[in-house]
Amino acid sequence: MILSFPAPPSIDLSRVRLDIRSLQPRLVEWRRQLHQHPELGFQEHLTAELVSRILTEHGIDHRTGIAGTGIVAAIAGNSPGPVLAIRADMDALPIHEENDVPYRSRHDGKMHACGHDGHTAIALGTAVYISQNRHLFKGIVKIIFQPAEEGPGGAKPMIEAGVLRNPDVDAIIGLHLWNNLALGTIGVREGALMAAVECFDVHVQGKGGHGAMPHQTVDAVLAGAQIVNALQSIVARNVNPIDPAVITVGKFHAGTARNVIADTVHLGGTVRYYNRDLEGFFPRRIEEIVAGICQGYGASYRFDYWQLYPALINDSRIAEFVRSIAVDVMETPAGIVPECQTMGGEDMSFFLQEVPGCYFFLGSANPDRGLAYPHHHPRFDFDESVLGMGVEIFVRCVEKFLAI
Repeated sequence: MILSFPAPPSIDLSRVRLDIRSLQPRLVEWRRQLHQHPELGFQEHLTAELVSRILTEHGIDHRTGIAGTGIVAAIAGNSPGPVLAIRADMDALPIHEENDVPYRSRHDGKMHACGHDGHTAIALGTAVYISQNRHLFKGIVKIIFQPAEEGPGGAKPMIEAGVLRNPDVDAIIGLHLWNNLALGTIGVREGALMAAVECFDVHVQGKGGHGAMPHQTVDAVLAGAQIVNALQSIVARNVNPIDPAVITVGKFHAGTARNVIADTVHLGGTVRYYNRDLEGFFPRRIEEIVAGICQGYGASYRFDYWQLYPALINDSRIAEFVRSIAVDVMETPAGIVPECQTMGGEDMSFFLQEVPGCYFFLGSANPDRGLAYPHHHPRFDFDESVLGMGVEIFVRCVEKFLAI
């Protein structure tokens, strides 16, 4: 059962057509229902049931159970033509919500703290609208409801399950509600938008002993500290200064007492970059530094490295296409923010490696209403007026890309 909530104050949606504006109350209801029942990656069973039920109620053909909990809807226009895909992610985060709102999470320790509930509601609204207006376009629209963007990643298994085939997708678009941008702005650019995400763990094995007798030990903490410092030299001295990159050591665990020299250290971190030519460079260089320092201190090590997501690279032609839609919706180029890159990662990147496409940010922050907390914060929320705007942008993309 979909619950009803008081509609929030909204911005001027004059550029959103009336029949999409009439969807706004349902978009809010769907989003809030999803928000109340957040589920982690590959556990989105209630979410998938809600999505499937709404699609069924509106007579929209769809497949469920793809890569576990994923769903793909296919909506045909009035004649054969190209295939445009729209992707939305459905999963939540392991965060305990601190918002005092009627629609707060009912699942302790789980929260939609990144806007995926809004993405799913926008995709549902788009599906409902275009299914009722098939005369406006030719070809096919595939709407992909993806699990597990936050990890371990649902895009790749959905691709492997064939969501971009039968019929083959010609282009794909997606959006991310973005509290780093104000409501009424859109971040769209060609090329790199989000970074590759890679991770590493280092286990340093030394020889413990008494803090007053260091000559009898191999100090793993000292070796680990040197590793942390030396890793920063990679970006500073081994990467071209015009190529953004980040190495962050986010955890460092060692020791049990002040007067005991630890025999082991475990440290772990993440690597971010845009330039695909750097793929494979960081694991090699990080291990060289780890090996050299451990050899110098007489320690041994174990090194693990893995890639989560590649860099998200927008196709220049599709990015310009989305930008042209955004300018029309915003009525002015001033609402378009091209310098919107982030070192955050997104597994939409896997889709963009397969077919041309564009991923863009839709500004959702409204500081005047206290809706400006950052993503992944326990008080994250966004101005729901953005939901209708998201549907309008997607619908215009469908109409223009699949023009009769």
